[in-house]
Amino acid sequence: MIPETVLTKPIERWYQSHPLLKRFTATEELCWCNNELSRFEETQHTLPLSASDIAEATQRLKRFAPYIQHVFPETSVNKGIIESELIRIPNAQRALEKITGRSLPVTLLLKRDDLLPISGSVKARGGIYEVLKHAETIAFQSGVLSKKSNYSDLASKACRLLFSKHQIMVGSTGNLGLSIGIMGAQLGFKVTVHMSSDARQWKKDLLRQKGVTIVEHRDDYGAAVANGRREANELSRCHFIDDENSTDLFLGYSVAGHRLQQQLSEQKIEVSQHHPLFVYLPCGVGGGPGGIAFGLKQVFGDNVHCYFAEPTQSACMFLGMYTGLHDNISVQDFGVENKTCADGLAVGRPSAFVGQVMTSLLDGIFTVSDENMYRYLALMKDTEDIELEPSATAGFPGIARVTSATDNCFSPQLPETAFNNGTHIVWATGGNMVPQRERAEYYHKGKKLENNL
Repeated sequence: MIPETVLTKPIERWYQSHPLLKRFTATEELCWCNNELSRFEETQHTLPLSASDIAEATQRLKRFAPYIQHVFPETSVNKGIIESELIRIPNAQRALEKITGRSLPVTLLLKRDDLLPISGSVKARGGIYEVLKHAETIAFQSGVLSKKSNYSDLASKACRLLFSKHQIMVGSTGNLGLSIGIMGAQLGFKVTVHMSSDARQWKKDLLRQKGVTIVEHRDDYGAAVANGRREANELSRCHFIDDENSTDLFLGYSVAGHRLQQQLSEQKIEVSQHHPLFVYLPCGVGGGPGGIAFGLKQVFGDNVHCYFAEPTQSACMFLGMYTGLHDNISVQDFGVENKTCADGLAVGRPSAFVGQVMTSLLDGIFTVSDENMYRYLALMKDTEDIELEPSATAGFPGIARVTSATDNCFSPQLPETAFNNGTHIVWATGGNMVPQRERAEYYHKGKKLENNL
């Protein structure tokens, strides 16, 4: 139910000052162009993090690679580096042309973070990185490890005993909890994950099998994080991983920038002013897509254009950035329920840290209905035999939405030819750990809705 007033301001005045809020409160799909986007060379020195911070995170992950390869043999193909493929999806592209009724003479790629090893989602980047950094800090302080050590020694009983004296805690809708829980438990930490009401049961069950303590909440993501933070503050030797404010999570995600550059180079794909890169990133609280966008900007500067994709029911980053209020406002304040099939994106209040960093870097945000996420899920299964979870399909409409005459989300800084000359990447966030029964249910729902895409 739409309230009459929000933060003491009548709803009609909100609609006058911020016209897109009318579509937002009606949970209609929308697209917002960020007018505060700045040239990267002019804004990079004002940002709280830099390329050197990303380089440090990259080196830390390289140091841990022998350990990761030792305890997770599935990472051997990349020698302990947690990375995913970048593939072309020509059949899906042809299907999108039929749906949109327009030719899409572009290079369309899918970034397969749904296949990231260990925890099967984009959260394997940031979540695992912060756990590893915390473990390294403890090991350095205890004298059992140095930068010159063989990090596979961390799998020893002595190191596991050391880590067992420490706790890690996090609030999550599911995927971040998986990455932190699986890696934390593997190292020997006592891990507690506060799960929001929309977290899938199979994720809770899997974590319990790994020895992780699950605290279930009847409320949404915000309550899970708040309760986890409160409990962690009352405990000694407890590290709270703050999905809303953590720079370590953010930097873990950001290493994707240089890795993507290498993959594009290997495929002989040019990224330049005349051949720009467009990236469509599903967004929840903002850390994952924000970190990736930050990393991409460090590599490609103004030649990359990043868009966030959010569920119509949980468009918290759009709301925070569009109003400029960031975490001082939530979707629930406007009567939007924050109920979505995209459980990984079911967040009502955005990260202020990410929103403020993205103010000068992000091209725009578009929203997607649950029904359309299911439809794109079925489309990917039918055309490319790729099974995703609903969250991972949010970016697919981007290729049409950013140039739509009605949405007007295409940056005025770009010439019209840039879109067709560019490379477009849909960033998939998760799916390969979803049980087969749930995959079948997702697909069935998508097929029932397909004719109305």
